[in-house]
Amino acid sequence: MTKILAISGSIRNDSYNAQLAHMMVRHLRERGADAAYLDLANFDMPLFNEDLPAEQQPACALKLANLLANTDAVFIASPEYNGSLTPLLKNTIDWVHHQKLGAFSKATFGIASVSSGALAGIMALSHLRDVLSKVGALIAPTALGVGMAADAFDDKGELCDQRVAARAQALLHELITIKR
Repeated sequence: MTKILAISGSIRNDSYNAQLAHMMVRHLRERGADAAYLDLANFDMPLFNEDLPAEQQPACALKLANLLANTDAVFIASPEYNGSLTPLLKNTIDWVHHQKLGAFSKATFGIASVSSGALAGIMALSHLRDVLSKVGALIAPTALGVGMAADAFDDKGELCDQRVAARAQALLHELITIKR
């Protein structure tokens, strides 16, 4: 069974990106995957600093690195902050990569962004793809951009726009079938 984790780059209450990550978990489970949502709020890490003594480095970074290193795929949904991924997500990637467990070189990564604007977070997706590729991640070809966030989901938490929903389905397929 394919093991997949879904992460949101936002820990804001009522985050649209968390909503998308939860939707993807539901659909992955329907396809037979062992999928779970991983809340970054449970992994409190200081600003990345290689000069921190070992005893001050966050133990949760090692825990998260182990989780990622032992999964087949990772879905990441990140809002766009000032044309890029969130500081939370970038800091998380830096800490996990610093653990030197190859956490990014073992799974297939799917990326998405939900944005309040019509451009659907395309700049964040571009930066996220670039950052993940630099740490050795294999990124699924389909990137999912969801614009006009306030109207993007129905009352059941599903995507309203059928073209966007079809891209989500394509990404789900890639997460399950593309193997390293």
